[in-house]
Amino acid sequence: MKHYNIPIFISHFGCPNSCVFCNQKKINGRETDVTIEDLKNTIEMYLETLPKNSKKEVAFFGGTFTGISMKLQEEYLKTVYEYIKKGDINGIRLSTRPDYINDEIVAQLKKYGVTAIELGVQSLDKKVLLATERFYPVEIVEEACKIIKKYEIDLGIQLMIGLPKSTFESDYLTAVKILDMKPEMARIYPTLVIKNTKMAQMFFTGEYHALTLDEAVERTRKIYSLLESEGINIIRVGLQPSEDLRENGVVIAGPFHPAFREVVETEIYYDFFRKILENEKKLDIFANEKSISKLLGIKKVNRIRLKKYFHIDIDNSIDRNDVIINGRKYSRLDVLRGELTNESNSNQHR
Repeated sequence: MKHYNIPIFISHFGCPNSCVFCNQKKINGRETDVTIEDLKNTIEMYLETLPKNSKKEVAFFGGTFTGISMKLQEEYLKTVYEYIKKGDINGIRLSTRPDYINDEIVAQLKKYGVTAIELGVQSLDKKVLLATERFYPVEIVEEACKIIKKYEIDLGIQLMIGLPKSTFESDYLTAVKILDMKPEMARIYPTLVIKNTKMAQMFFTGEYHALTLDEAVERTRKIYSLLESEGINIIRVGLQPSEDLRENGVVIAGPFHPAFREVVETEIYYDFFRKILENEKKLDIFANEKSISKLLGIKKVNRIRLKKYFHIDIDNSIDRNDVIINGRKYSRLDVLRGELTNESNSNQHR
């Protein structure tokens, strides 16, 4: 069954401080508070257009939902819960900060049908948390995850690659530590310098150096491979290319790409093919037609780079998660684990 989010953006509601990378109003395009009437109107509008036979969740994004007063949280939740009781909505998901999670808050969320909570963890490196002005210890993240899991609500983790004071190794080590928290899902965002943020000032004074696109892909692909290989559903890689972000001058620096996930996938498969080619001197590939575009890479760049060695044919008897190369079957897990054992990749930024 296809899944749809009904997005409700609550600009900066409840957020206790402005992190150096954040200009929330510009990112999500909302500058006003969301009234109960706004909430109802948005839900009704989406219900008119979304397929009847689909899974629908109201998604509170944009601010720190659990930083809002308990009373206002309950008003929002009760409003959506009426649609859940009627069977129009399947659940509620929301994003928040790890330091705004406790038993009282999560018990209320569970009561009104919250099915997923995404924590804006960003990093588990203390130096990075301080440099980005997050102002909470790593232990707070661990405790928040435990509480969410205790109430049997799906846990999501949001990570940012390339924050101030981060390194290739610190970003990857954050992902390794995340595995202990057992999230069901994750989002991976390369850091962008957005205008009217403290990070923009840091960039212009030389205090912060933004990642290039190539550097962001190098950092992300190993983290992406690690999380997916451990069964974590990666629901987004890179920021949604909204109209706001495409406005001239909004993104000052950083690895913005409208198809960042596809670029990461392209490089993972390219590296896998390249290692086989080095050993076997040929690439005779068979795959399901639904997998072909991923194997070819964005703008078919893998075929272009591997040139005469790259031969690919369709065989729809092959599972879409498998690929046969030179007569041997490789699973998606083989490809991901190949990335994790690629020492040349992990040593480039040491």
